This record gives sequence, C-alpha cells and structure tokens, in this order.
Amino acid sequence: MATKKDRSSNINVPNALTLLRVIAVPVFGWMLLAHAYEGGWRTATTIVFMLAILTDFVDGKIARKYSLVTNFGKIGDSIADKALTGMAFIGLSILGELPWWMTIIILLREWGITVMRMTMLKYEVMAANKGGKLKTATQSLGITLFCLGLWRTPIVVDVIAWAVMIIAFVLTVVTGLVYIRDAIQIRNRAKSAGTKSAMSRRRNLR
Repeated sequence: MATKKDRSSNINVPNALTLLRVIAVPVFGWMLLAHAYEGGWRTATTIVFMLAILTDFVDGKIARKYSLVTNFGKIGDSIADKALTGMAFIGLSILGELPWWMTIIILLREWGITVMRMTMLKYEVMAANKGGKLKTATQSLGITLFCLGLWRTPIVVDVIAWAVMIIAFVLTVVTGLVYIRDAIQIRNRAKSAGTKSAMSRRRNLR
C-alpha cells in the first residue's frame, strides 16, 4: 500500500498547468464574445485557445514521465478541459456559429460524466481512457477551426471544420456510453467484493 511519502504532492508543475488552463477560460470567453467579428481578434482568440488546450497534453506527459500523477490531477485535469471546451461550445452557439442542440448534448455528456467520475471516487479513480483522450483531441481541433471564424475562411476549411466537429460529437456520445458501462462494472465489482467480505466475516464469527 502506498504511503504518504510514496504519493506525489498536489503542488507540482502538471497541476499548475491545469490551474492555468482554468484561469484562461474567462479570458478566452471574453475575447471570443466581445470581439466576435474582428478578424485579428479571432486569430488571437484561436491562439489563446490553442495554448490553453496544449497545456492539457503537456501536463499529462510531464505527470507520467516524472511520476507526478495525483488524484487531484486526474479529476482537476478533466474539469479544466470541460470548462475550456464548454466555454468554447457555448460561445460559438451564442454567436450562432454552432447549433445549440449539439452544444447542449455535448455539455450534458461532459459534465454528466464528470459528476459521475467524482461520485465513483468512493470506489476508485476513473482516469481518462484512450477514447476520451481522442475525443478531447478531436474536440480541440474542431473548436480551433471554428474559432478562426468560418465566415472568413476558405470553403475547404469550412468543410474540414464541420467534418471534424461531427466526428468529435460522435466520439463524445460514444465515449460517454463507455464511461457509463465502466462505472457500472466498477460498482458491481465493489458490491461483489463487499458481499464476499461480509460473508467471510459471518463465517469467522461462527
């Protein structure tokens, strides 16, 4: 069993990058909504989003390479991602550049799964799976292309942007279902282990 000395401290570079991503959310949101139809600002907004989302890929690599993975990082990283991409989806829908039905379904999945993962902490930490990471990467690419402002980009960029966003939407729904399946399996294993433990205690009392 890991002791306190074996566990990584929550005060480390990966977690600092996670917090930096959270701080970037209101800045990005203001830039997107306050200067929606100014070409230069949309380019700057896109750069801010790209730099912020890049920290998601960087902090994970640093945490794994230097054994700085923490429970706070596993959960906080996910929340930071959802906050940043959620702001992007909502902002793009407010501007009428992305349909609200797509944003609502994505947000329900994202925050619903996040709440579920926090609830599952009583059993074990559910780290992001490979499908979830691919979903995040695809969402990030789609948002980046949309942030450029499809009203000012060539038609080929518009087509690619919509294709990527549709793929991201499908992955979001599918990976959400996978998380639900995994959560059910974890809960069933925990209940089964609890039942076996109770039966063992009763036998020892005889």
